[in-house]
Amino acid sequence: MIIDCISDLHGHYPTLEAGDLLIVAGDLTARDTEDEHNKFLCWLNIQDYIQIIVISGNHDNYLIGNYSCDGHIKYLCDSGTEFEGLKIWGSPWTASFPGINPHCCAFTLDNDEQLAEKWDLIPHDTDILITHSPSFGNYDWIKTRDGSIGPSVGSLSLWMKSLQILPKLHVFGHIHEAYGNSQHTNGIRLVNASIVNERYQPVNKPVRVIL
Repeated sequence: MIIDCISDLHGHYPTLEAGDLLIVAGDLTARDTEDEHNKFLCWLNIQDYIQIIVISGNHDNYLIGNYSCDGHIKYLCDSGTEFEGLKIWGSPWTASFPGINPHCCAFTLDNDEQLAEKWDLIPHDTDILITHSPSFGNYDWIKTRDGSIGPSVGSLSLWMKSLQILPKLHVFGHIHEAYGNSQHTNGIRLVNASIVNERYQPVNKPVRVIL
């Protein structure tokens, strides 16, 4: 199965090659307006995939109670679906932090303990996990002022949940500068699929995964 993964588009529309499944892991538009979300949906509708799955991110305030789609596009919010025998779960939540932009607080919670309550909803037989937040220690590091790699800021409770359920694939974004992917020793394919870098420049390519 050919799976393409993208996240943190922030209004950019990457060139996609077509495949079986497209995963979009949140932060979809530049300014979070109704018009931009409609344009995003129009763009999404012409992409050549059998199934497309979308979740929200912390920039997607418009999607709180407003998102609907049908056909081959599915929107997941603490909910699941199946595709070709694979069980898929999507969740948009991230942790807030001091000084967060008040316009970028969609689906944010105060701390990791509150996030853990959301992760508890993830079924134990999940094959593909889609979250906006990374898990702790996995493509979640931020850059310091001098450009070096800084601390990890992902969710520890999400990583603990991942170790319990061991999904085949975990797709996320949120931390732009930590774009990348690899196979963990426990078998989970980890993908930070952010299209933009920390300066919101669309420099990263979609990540293709073969399952």
